[in-house]
Amino acid sequence: MIRYCRRTVLASVLFILASTRILGQATEKWDLQRCVNYALQNNITVRQAELQTRFAELEFQLSKMSQYPTMNFSGNLGYGAGRNQDPTSFGLITTAYVFNNYSLQSNVELFNWFTKKNSIKVKDLDLQATKEGAEKAKNDIALNVAVAYLQILLAREQIELALSKLAQTRSELESTRKQVDAGKLPELNAVNLESLLAADSSNLVTAQTTATQSLLNMKALLNLDAGAAFDITTPPVNLIPLETLADLQPEAVYNMATQNMPQQKVDELNLRSAQTSVAVAKAAMYPTISAFGSLGSSFNNRAKEAKSKTTLNVPVGTVTVGATSYQVFPIQPYEIYSYGNISYFNQINNNFRQSIGIGLSVPILNGGTLRGGWKRAQLNVKQVELRKEQNSFTLKQDIYKAYNDALAAMQKFNANKKAVEASQKAYDFAVKRYEVGLLSTYDLVTTQNSLQTAKNQLLYSQYDYVFKMKLLEFYKGQGLKL
Repeated sequence: MIRYCRRTVLASVLFILASTRILGQATEKWDLQRCVNYALQNNITVRQAELQTRFAELEFQLSKMSQYPTMNFSGNLGYGAGRNQDPTSFGLITTAYVFNNYSLQSNVELFNWFTKKNSIKVKDLDLQATKEGAEKAKNDIALNVAVAYLQILLAREQIELALSKLAQTRSELESTRKQVDAGKLPELNAVNLESLLAADSSNLVTAQTTATQSLLNMKALLNLDAGAAFDITTPPVNLIPLETLADLQPEAVYNMATQNMPQQKVDELNLRSAQTSVAVAKAAMYPTISAFGSLGSSFNNRAKEAKSKTTLNVPVGTVTVGATSYQVFPIQPYEIYSYGNISYFNQINNNFRQSIGIGLSVPILNGGTLRGGWKRAQLNVKQVELRKEQNSFTLKQDIYKAYNDALAAMQKFNANKKAVEASQKAYDFAVKRYEVGLLSTYDLVTTQNSLQTAKNQLLYSQYDYVFKMKLLEFYKGQGLKL
């Protein structure tokens, strides 16, 4: 039963290792720079930020177009019946008619207390702030990718430790099994090591699972399909370039961050936009002078015009003078007109009308909405100032915290290196004593577990130190390099 369990564990381990090697051979490995570049092109958060930039750019272009005159053309064709006013003769009619109207109108603001000029400036500042916000999104994604990259490296280092521990336990088991078979050691020693081998195999599976999950997290950041083949290069952690803490003093890093970090630029641009919005809201309370003009014409199918005339000079009566009768004619001949419909284009030409003028709009009573908008804009400036102050305060706190965390991580890393050295010596002595029968299997396992714990803590502290240092370099504006 014990030997069957051992064979099962070994077969599982070999299967895991073989699967890992096959995957590594079939997949192209990505370095950090490639991961970051791909994420900046495909990550959904970054693409949403870029889409917001396009919206802001559209708003800016529309605000620029608002300073040009407006012009609108309208036309209609309809049927009227009942008592209406003839749109051509302006007389009252009761007959049905077909009408057609055209109108072209234009309006331009001549003076509006620079409302449009400042509105364009607000949209321009909003566009710049949105662009900086997109840069912040890219920085955040780049940082998240670097963290995920380090997590994968850490998980693979844990796999190496688990493999080393498994090989070590297997070697001890084989040696112990020989001594048990020779009658030098009791069977309990081998059973204890069989149990330890099973636990080490379980730890290896856990480490493998963690590494796989870390790769899935990276795929999510890159917006890669979860089933796509993907792997990264694994540079040794001790070869990752790091600046010294002397070059990353928190005050100097903060001064550089205020100049380089996108969030600080966003806050500054938002403040300028809010201040300009106050001028826009104030200008809305003053009169506006504008010019207008219009062209128009109309058609009515009932409109008539004289087509021809006939001159008649007929007697209007007779008079008798003495015994003679005479016909009486009018002083001027009568003219009889023949009427017909006016043609479409003649009506359009005859009814053509124009107008031009200057308008004045003065806000007098509007329920306090304009003054309220002005005061609201002033309060918004205060709110943006507080947000800017809060973000600057948070940035400084984060930088000082990152510096202190890096300092503590470095000290913890150095302490853990000494702990591993001491645990390694203790384990080496324990192995020698175990081989000559002066140490129990329980004590050997305990010593071995202590060494493994020390190595795990050293690994965690090393990667924690690297991440804290890279975070300081990120605040300094140097990008991310592994």
